[in-house]
Amino acid sequence: MSAGVIAKPAIARRSGALGGTVRIPGDKSISHRALMLGGLAAGETRIAGLLEGEDVFNTARAMQALGATVRKEGDTWIVDGVGNGALLAPEAPLNFGNAGTGCRLTMGLVGVYDFATTFVGDASLSRRPMGRVLDPLRQMGVQVTSAEGGRLPVTLRGPKTANPVSYRVPMASAQVKSAVLLGGLNAPGITTVIEPVMTRDHTERMLQAFGVNLTVEAGNERERIIRLEGQGRLTGQDIDVPGDPSSAAFPLVAALLVPGSDVTILNVLMNATRTGLIVTLQQMGARIDVRNTRIAGGEDVVDLRVRSSELKGITVPDDRAPSMIDEYPVLAVAAAFAEGRTVMRGLEELRVKESDRLSAVVAGLKLNGVDCEDGPSFLVVHGRPGGKGLGNAAGTAVATDLDHRIAMSFLVMGLASEHPVTVDDTTMIATSFPGFVELMTGLGATIE
Repeated sequence: MSAGVIAKPAIARRSGALGGTVRIPGDKSISHRALMLGGLAAGETRIAGLLEGEDVFNTARAMQALGATVRKEGDTWIVDGVGNGALLAPEAPLNFGNAGTGCRLTMGLVGVYDFATTFVGDASLSRRPMGRVLDPLRQMGVQVTSAEGGRLPVTLRGPKTANPVSYRVPMASAQVKSAVLLGGLNAPGITTVIEPVMTRDHTERMLQAFGVNLTVEAGNERERIIRLEGQGRLTGQDIDVPGDPSSAAFPLVAALLVPGSDVTILNVLMNATRTGLIVTLQQMGARIDVRNTRIAGGEDVVDLRVRSSELKGITVPDDRAPSMIDEYPVLAVAAAFAEGRTVMRGLEELRVKESDRLSAVVAGLKLNGVDCEDGPSFLVVHGRPGGKGLGNAAGTAVATDLDHRIAMSFLVMGLASEHPVTVDDTTMIATSFPGFVELMTGLGATIE
């Protein structure tokens, strides 16, 4: 936590039925990319529905430092871009705060330029390894200086001309894939990324929308081969950012768990690489109706009606992990109320998130009376239907470790538990879901 920021604990208590219709904030992944590509494109990009959270603002400030102009008119954000290949050397280090996506993607975008750029962040981001992005950048000719273990602060200096690479991503990571593709924009010839498992494809979709020559084809096994032609022209676009499915997860699970609830969530992104949580919950018996399916900005968008449901534990397939990696904390909370046991595997990525997110989930579950066990890449939760015995009557707080998803997940838990659930801090929720507590209390949730 940065100096001078005071922690804001919160308590969630068993609530009456939740009801109402809500819109959730814009998708964070798409918001970051819209600002970056808008800043790089020639002409004006207009963005409606941008997530107005601290992580996204840090990306906006970085693009301004690299030469773009970003301003807000009414509800629309307007970006005047510099043109591909024309980013400027920043005068000071780019500070990304807690934004891992913004930081890693911008490393790809600007790292290949023939000047030095330094990246810094808050205490949490400075603990997170950047090596997975730095390795392919080195192959593109970038000189890298970093703190021990490939951590921030990182300084990148690009070559006179970047090398187009053919890079096989060693793990399922949309951030690594995206960083290489963005680096390829300023390299001559064809940059190729081979991913072993499909991860969220917002970067590919948006690059195509901005006019980049990019193709995707299937390779052997389940590989995807993405080819991007560098040094092309990007043209400003109008973008309407759909609601973030990772944010929708919290009111959605709350509505499933609190008896008598009936909640509609409007304008939710339903990209096939992001729907793992909804598929999993439906298999557990969740009543989630998908309505009003439509296309916006090249992405599938829907409205969701969610009603309280009696859930049953299942084994979640390992290969679903990339499509719901951010939703496992709130799925673990849902599993705590399900009949039987829920088994989640393929979770090694959770060890390198904002915190060791898996350890934080397990500690929070045990503190609140949930029977569970975990290993390097799995979590097993034994549910207690009705929330009997769950919560912490003594008021001992869950250690959120500056992680917004841990904070929101355990506040959701308290709404259906026998005893209240307390979290030690909620200040960082604003990085991804500004107005979360107000939205939940507006539906009838008891959060103090």
